Amino acid sequence: MYGRNLKAYKRTSLEAELSVASPHRVIQMLFNGLLERLSQAKGAIERKDYAYKADRITKAMGILDGLQGALDRKENPELGDKMYALYDYMKSLLGQASVSLEEGPIDEVVNLLTPIKTAWDNIPEDIKEKTNAEIIARQ
Repeated sequence: MYGRNLKAYKRTSLEAELSVASPHRVIQMLFNGLLERLSQAKGAIERKDYAYKADRITKAMGILDGLQGALDRKENPELGDKMYALYDYMKSLLGQASVSLEEGPIDEVVNLLTPIKTAWDNIPEDIKEKTNAEIIARQ
């Protein structure tokens, strides 16, 4: 009962945060959620909880799909294409991890993702505000 209530609370809290989050914050939340799902998938592999592993990897792949969908390839098509391909590669690694039940491919995804997330987190506030305003104006 407690677990179900906690999940409902977290879901409601997340929905509330997403409803007011800036575009930059939404991407940060996707990165955080992705890293959390990857950690959970590794734990599931260690525990031999294959159903949970499959669920966490599926959710991680869904987040990667979301990150791909958020790419703005108009500003810098070459960078956008490279990021799209990198996210595809990460999904491929997660597929390998799911089949092989090895943690190595998940670790590789984390190692690829961490510098991107760090760079995203370190974008200066004035750049975030300007870009968020431009994105909102286009909608």
